[in-house]
Amino acid sequence: MDSIILMDSIMLSEMSATVVLVGVIGLIAGVIVTFFTTKAMGNSKIQLAEQQSKTILSEAQSKADNFMKTAELDAKDQAMKLKDEAEKEFSAKRDDLMEQERNLAKKENNLDRQIENNKDRQSKLDQQQNKLNEREKSFSNKEQELDKVLAEQKSQLLKQANISQEEAKTLVLERLEDDVQHEASSIIEKHVTKAKEEAEKKSKDLIINALQRYAASQTCEGTVSTVDIPNDDMKGRVIGREGRNIRSFEKATGVDVIIDDTPGVVVISAFDPVRREIARQSLSKLIQDGRIHPTRIEEVIEETTKEMDQQVIDIGKKVVLETNLAGISNKLLPYLGRLSYRTSYGQNVLRHSVEVAYLTQAMAEELGLDSELARRCGLLHDIGKAADHEEEGGHPAIGAEIAKRSGERSEDVLNAIAGHHGDIPITSVYTTLVAAADAMSASRPGARRETMERYIKRLEALEEIATSFKGAKQAYAIQAGREVRVIVDPEEVDDVASWKIARDIAQKVQDELTYPGEVKVTLLREVRCVEYAR
Repeated sequence: MDSIILMDSIMLSEMSATVVLVGVIGLIAGVIVTFFTTKAMGNSKIQLAEQQSKTILSEAQSKADNFMKTAELDAKDQAMKLKDEAEKEFSAKRDDLMEQERNLAKKENNLDRQIENNKDRQSKLDQQQNKLNEREKSFSNKEQELDKVLAEQKSQLLKQANISQEEAKTLVLERLEDDVQHEASSIIEKHVTKAKEEAEKKSKDLIINALQRYAASQTCEGTVSTVDIPNDDMKGRVIGREGRNIRSFEKATGVDVIIDDTPGVVVISAFDPVRREIARQSLSKLIQDGRIHPTRIEEVIEETTKEMDQQVIDIGKKVVLETNLAGISNKLLPYLGRLSYRTSYGQNVLRHSVEVAYLTQAMAEELGLDSELARRCGLLHDIGKAADHEEEGGHPAIGAEIAKRSGERSEDVLNAIAGHHGDIPITSVYTTLVAAADAMSASRPGARRETMERYIKRLEALEEIATSFKGAKQAYAIQAGREVRVIVDPEEVDDVASWKIARDIAQKVQDELTYPGEVKVTLLREVRCVEYAR
């Protein structure tokens, strides 16, 4: 039994060992199979990874190649652009250099020509100088010969007369003194008679010329204004290209702009004094500003017109305050202001009106009348002159109509305005007083125009320069200052010196005076020998 059990145990042990052995073998086989399986799977993954890496590398290589090609193309384009720009810049600089080279060549040619001309002039001057030196030597020799001849003749005369030199000189002087006194008396008597004969004629001419100058100056004073300009180049800017500036200015202001050869002045002509003053102020602003073109002209004129409107109102207010008049309509203020730009026979109309106002007041107070009403009549009596160039009729009727439209209700004032020149029947005593005050404040001639003063000063300066040279006795500026005629003393100035004096006068005029165009210098040297047979 035990042996059986033992055998069973042994058998069981052998079976267990077999089972374990089989299990170990199976495990080893499983491990081996798993190893090889895993290895096979790893190899396949490695191959797959290698394939993927190759694919990625090929794609990256392709992208890199494409990027390189794109970058290369961009670089080529950029290089081409830079090359084109460099070529253009080089071409432009080359053109500039060529242009400068051409200009330099032209300047060099001009300089060469000037040098040649200067050489020719210098050669001519040298030749003339040599001729002058030769003539001077010849004159010096002749002068020495003449002195010798005169000394010999003087010596011979003294020997023949058996008198000394001092005695001969005294004798000659006594005879000359007698002859000169006799001739001087005759000449004085002749000139006195001639002066008496011409005095009446010259006095008449002088009066006629004075009347003509007076009338002309008053007409000019009433219709023109002057604007000073810094230089004559500004005249061209005022005119503008093809005259567009001056046409725009005249159209916008309604005046005539006169630009002539008178230096430093532009003349504005118009019968409307306010419009003329607007034009004068506008032109002064444009000249001071320097920007002169049609658009700027319109802007300045519009601005000046607004300023002038306010200015005439302010002047009217000041006059009302000055005359201490209450109740003057605001509509009359611009008319009073305009009177300050009107003149009558050289007298300012506004100041004339103020003067008439106070004269009328003084007479009214002496008669025991209303002084304020009299002052009011006198101040407004010439109000129509502010608009007599805009409406038909005389200034008394126009003034009465303006005062009525502006709210003036006093019949005394209206009658004084309309009737102070006797145009309508006088119905108020104040009208008679205004007429009397108007006559007392009679028109007075005004000063001459500024351009006339400058013109006369220029002629006087021209004559002063001409007579400042030795030997020049008289000088006359003629042809509006474009020619000066100089009369020299023939005993002090010979023919050779005459040319030099004329040239020196022309040079001094050119250096010291400002004048339009050119001034001709004519020098006259003549000898008049007059004798009388008795």
